[in-house]
Order: sequence, then C-alpha cells, then structure tokens
Amino acid sequence: MAQKFREKKKNDKKSLKKNRLMEKYEPLAARMRPRNLEEYIGQEHILAKGTPLREMLESGVIHSMVFWGPPGTGKTTLARIIATVCDADFITVSAVMSGVKDIRAAVEAARQTMLAQSRRTILFIDEVHRFNKSQQDAFLPYVEDGTVTFIGATTENPSFELNNALLSRVRVYILKALTQENIIKIIKVALADTRGLNERQIEVEPKAMELLAKSADGDARKSLTLLEAAADFAEVDRNSKRIIKQETIAEIIAGGGRRFDKGGEYFYDQISALHKSVRGSAPDAALYWLLRMLDGGADPYYLGRRIIRMATEDIGNADPRALQLALNAWETYEKLGSPEGDLALAQAVIYLASAPKSNAVYVAYNKAIKDIRKGGSAEVPLHLRNSPTKLMKDIGYGKEYRYAHDEPDAYAAGENYFPEGVEGKIYYQPVNRGLEIKIKQKLQRLKELDKKK
Repeated sequence: MAQKFREKKKNDKKSLKKNRLMEKYEPLAARMRPRNLEEYIGQEHILAKGTPLREMLESGVIHSMVFWGPPGTGKTTLARIIATVCDADFITVSAVMSGVKDIRAAVEAARQTMLAQSRRTILFIDEVHRFNKSQQDAFLPYVEDGTVTFIGATTENPSFELNNALLSRVRVYILKALTQENIIKIIKVALADTRGLNERQIEVEPKAMELLAKSADGDARKSLTLLEAAADFAEVDRNSKRIIKQETIAEIIAGGGRRFDKGGEYFYDQISALHKSVRGSAPDAALYWLLRMLDGGADPYYLGRRIIRMATEDIGNADPRALQLALNAWETYEKLGSPEGDLALAQAVIYLASAPKSNAVYVAYNKAIKDIRKGGSAEVPLHLRNSPTKLMKDIGYGKEYRYAHDEPDAYAAGENYFPEGVEGKIYYQPVNRGLEIKIKQKLQRLKELDKKK
C-alpha cells in the first residue's frame, strides 16, 4: 500500500500542479468556511438558542470579545459570521505579522468607514496573545471610545496573556475542540457541497471516515486538509465509484501527532493531569497522560524532571526508591533516547502512581522555608559552631557539643540544634504509609527520650 501510495503521488504530481496553476488554488478548508450560523458546526454551548452570544447576535448589538480555544475550532470563522450578521466592516490583523503601525492603520480605516458609511467596524486580531503590553495598549483607547469593536482569537489562557485593562473590557468565550461527530458532519458536508468535493463524486469508507475524524483531533481545518489530500488518492471500485479507503487515510496521517503546544495552556493542563494521576495512585491514567504528551512532542527531559518532582513531592520517604527510580529513568532516556527511554519513563510513572503516598517532606519544606524567609538570619548556637582554631575554642565555639556517637543509641537526648527563637519547631510529620510508618515510630521514640532527659 505504501509503495502504491508513493507511486500514485509521483504520477499525479505534475498533472495536479498544472491543473492548480491554471486557476487560483484555494484549500478545501478555506472553500468550506461557513458563511452563516446555519452552516457553522459545533460550539453549541455558546451558540445554541437562548445563550448570551446567540441573543446578542440576534439583537444586532455586539460587544468586544475574545475567543479562546484550540486551533481549528472556528474562532476566525465565527468572528467573520458576527461581522456579517451585524452588517459591520471586518478588518483582520495577525499579531504574528503586525505591529502598532498596522493597528493605527486599521483604526484609521474604521474611522473613515464610520464617517463615509455610518457603519461599524470589527477589528479582529488573530493570535492576540502574541501582542505585548504596548501593542495591546495601542488599540485599547479605540475599543473604549467605540471606534472599533474588538474580537480577539487566542489559543492561550487570556488570564495570563492579556492585559487586565483589556480583559476588563471584553467578554471571553471558550471554544471547545470539536467532537468526532462534529468532524464527521463537516467531512460529509465537504463531500456533498459544490464548494467542496461534490464534482469529484468521492465516497469515504465508514472506517476511513472514523479514522479521519479521530486523526483530526478536534481540528476542523486539519480534517479538511487530510480529506483533500486523501481525495487525490481515491481508488475507483468495480462500480466506477471513487472511494477513499482506510489504508489511504492511514498512509496520509502516518507520523501525525496529537494536538499539543509545548508551552501553552494545553501543555500545562496535561502536565497537571499527569501529576494528579500519579498523586491519586492511578497508574493507568498516569501512563495515558505521559504517552499523550510524548506522542504530542513534549520534551522528554522536561517530563523526566517533573517525574523526579513527583517522587519527592508526593511520595517522599514513604518509598525513597521512587526518587531513585525516577532518576534512573531520566538517566536512561539521556543515554538511550526514544523509544527505549520512553519505556523507562513509563516504568517510573507507573511505579510512582502505585507507590505509597506522602507529602510530609513537601509540607515540611514549605513550612521551614517560610520561617527562614520571615525570621531573618538567626545566629548558629555556639555549641554547634565549627572550632578549628584555638581562638574559636577560647570564645566558646563548639563548647558543650555532645557527639551523638558517644551517646546511648547514638542519640544525644535533649540536645537543641535550632538557633535561638526557633527551638522546638516541628516541620516533618511522617504519615502512616510506607516506610514513613517506621520513620514516625523512631521519631516518636526519640521525642520520648528528649522528654526524659
């Protein structure tokens, strides 16, 4: 199948290129962009009858807003539909390619439209999270005075990426990744629509349709791009029908990863899910999230460091082997790479999720560092100071220090190791799980010896 796929691709390349050069080529995803709300598929939670956004559109009164969601969920399309429904001029600016100069030009164009036509302007800024503070500040006054109605699109959490001043003047609508049912519906429309593949009379096998919908991973644009590529390799069956088969889809999507951004909202959501699965002693879920991130292109070394953190934060002394196994997994990946190293990370995650849990070390660390930062630089008690010289010994350094190994059970009962003002603090409180059961028993016995002393 792979050889057949490559040969057909090679044979069709020249003719396809020639045909597409004869007319202005527009990708299927662009041709199939919905023109109105009736054609728009998905996002029912914000567009169904009775929802605030739908009522706003039906009233024709629009406000500034931000669409936050994954790629291919219809953010730009929805902004264009809003402009059409509200009979507003539509100016689009890309935060990747534009700067303050472009914003000012857009604002001036909006002013002219208002003066000449008494028509509102929607200023749509794609990937608005890429604008810095000064760029966001540049168009804020024109949002306030009504020169433009601002609609932004972002894949990043607006709480972190947009100025508070801007956020306070917009309403944020969250767009969700499309369901497989949404994607299948989009594919069927593209196959039947005259703007799409209707003239080519192409059918898609049910299993191929399902695989295509899964591979799109909630991204409408990706689903149509894959469909368009597969259409060029549709096979003619005995009834002269052009069929896209499952094998063809599998060839096209080979090597494609899941939706994953290496530094944005989805990245941190998945890291959070992995960590919480380990903490919650759910090895199967923990493995799922680890492999989901590896499959999506996450940095394995970053994952290795986070796994080490999980071992110390959520397991600690309940099972000290967890930290060693996490370190070993990180080192194994460093030496072997993928896929052998992936398996080592998976082993570590499953072990950590299955291990007894304790956050006693983590809690103790936070309590101690809080006291240190608010307490100043307390002096080291004289009996604990080093005394390598005669002068130091003469002024009391190390005086009355009790060498633990000279005491019964190698423990100097009643001795104080804290600086003045901190005596008696208890930070570490072992839990009744794993090895910390024995650690707790020992520390309780030592405290009893302190009381007797």
